[in-house]
Amino acid sequence: MWDGMLETAQLDGIYTSLGNYDYEELMKLVAAVSIQLDLPPDAIIRWFGCNALTLLAGKYPQFFEPHRSMRTFLFTLNTIIHPEVRKIYPGAHVPVFDFDSTSDDMLTLGYSSERPLCSFGEGLIEGAAAHFGETVTVKQSLCVHRGDSKCVFQILFGKPNGVAEPRS
Repeated sequence: MWDGMLETAQLDGIYTSLGNYDYEELMKLVAAVSIQLDLPPDAIIRWFGCNALTLLAGKYPQFFEPHRSMRTFLFTLNTIIHPEVRKIYPGAHVPVFDFDSTSDDMLTLGYSSERPLCSFGEGLIEGAAAHFGETVTVKQSLCVHRGDSKCVFQILFGKPNGVAEPRS
């Protein structure tokens, strides 16, 4: 499958985990996978983000162990996790997040990046929820792919599919 994907993407396929690769190459690879699996590119990127979170938690447990919830973990992205990413991968392009946590059952997360990988971010959010055993619904109100200046996610906690709890 890898060779077929590289041929479709017209790339040479020399990639390592320590590399910093061009966004356009990534999107060519995603487009090739999209064709081979007959899935939309955003679904592939989101799936990858969700599954990458599991790999990250296994490789870097020190980032996850201090937290009992996804919310507190997300608050460390700008201040702890991404500075460490830059140490491990000099030149890495990491996004910047802003947070509105005024609601107990919703976190609004702004995502700004030179690479518009908001689907990957959404997958990481879903993966973090699974890692911490939480139920969340993620909605995206703003998106650079729709012409907005940044992407904004509303993360609703504890209500699958945004359904209200039954009243007694």
